[in-house]
Amino acid sequence: MTETTAGPGTGRMGAAGAAVAGAAMVTNGLAYLLPMLGARHLAVEELSVLATVLALVAIAGVAGVGLQMAIAVHRARHPGAPTSRVTLVTTAVAGGAVVVAAPLMMTALRLSLTVAALVAATTVAVVLAARWLGELQGEQRFLRLAWAMGVVAVGRYGGMIVALVLGAGVVHTLVAGMVTSYLVLPVLAWIARPARRATSDGDRPVGTALRIRQVTSAGTAALAMLAVSYADLIFARQLLSPADSGAYAVGTVLTKGALWAPQVIVVLALPRLAVGDNRVRTVVLAIVAGCGAVLVAASALAGGFAFRLVGGEDYASLGEYAPFFAATGALYALVFAAVNAKIAAGARWPSAPLWVAAGVLAILTMAVAPRTFQGIMWCALATAAATALVMVLSLPSTTGRATGDQSRPPGRADDLPQPSPATQPG
Repeated sequence: MTETTAGPGTGRMGAAGAAVAGAAMVTNGLAYLLPMLGARHLAVEELSVLATVLALVAIAGVAGVGLQMAIAVHRARHPGAPTSRVTLVTTAVAGGAVVVAAPLMMTALRLSLTVAALVAATTVAVVLAARWLGELQGEQRFLRLAWAMGVVAVGRYGGMIVALVLGAGVVHTLVAGMVTSYLVLPVLAWIARPARRATSDGDRPVGTALRIRQVTSAGTAALAMLAVSYADLIFARQLLSPADSGAYAVGTVLTKGALWAPQVIVVLALPRLAVGDNRVRTVVLAIVAGCGAVLVAASALAGGFAFRLVGGEDYASLGEYAPFFAATGALYALVFAAVNAKIAAGARWPSAPLWVAAGVLAILTMAVAPRTFQGIMWCALATAAATALVMVLSLPSTTGRATGDQSRPPGRADDLPQPSPATQPG
């Protein structure tokens, strides 16, 4: 893992990109394996609790995504700039928000006080981990970033996977995940330890401190993306019976698979998008759409097998709904690609259509559609289709820089966010 802070050369960018993409695949693989094991080892009520907690931690942990992105950009502009204070503030805000929302989780989502406390504790660990990911990303130490991403994935999901295999219930499984999330933090700090300078500017003065406003700006779009894609699972938990909400949780694993499968393509294309390459943007949207079409077709041909693979034999009868869950994920994958293109273009409010979509989905599921498995599924699919259409049609004709900073040459890899475990499924 020997790297310098000068960033990888042209000859090493391919290897560094492959390493980061591989780490993202490990993260996604563990995130998909966890609910699959849960479906086999937990009762339907406990499975619904596990899926709901994973969704809540993913949404609350988006503060870490914003923290990582903001630290990465700031460290690229100001090598050695301090990050401790903004990390502590962001972590306190994210954890405090979950604590404040605990009564709502207990009443609306029927979660116990213990489970709500575990959501808050795990969120704190997830946000803290983002500090070191952002430092590695901003310093272009991508090989170490890939190692760090793998460590975060093991800490976040590995403990829960082991607990499920050993036959633990949902509470003990969540405790195991919380503990391992904290145990990996010292390992992350070691991986991100300062490297020797590749240039003679090792004594360069530390830059200005990162502001919480920059973290807020970076995290808003990521929060909107995760909120709208997980909203149907939350509504299913609230509106359906335990058996139906557990079955819906199995279906959303297919949604998340179709959603995240093509995202590495988007990540690798961001540097070109940031320097205004519209041809690459068109290619990315076409590839993401094509990947989604393939996954939907595969789900239509082997829906029963897909549900059996994800949830076991008890859920095989739901195979007829597999292509609709996959289509929802494929459409949101297209939405996410468009959001990234807007961020690269410097759009002022790239997440606004997503917040509107989340509100529309809430109205449809709560007041319009029947409160059934199929009713929520169709609402989610219709919302995803409308949002994808709006986002693609509203893309600017030219793309700009991902930030307003004009002090650096365009095309630098550290201008752009790499994959993060707070933005993966979970």
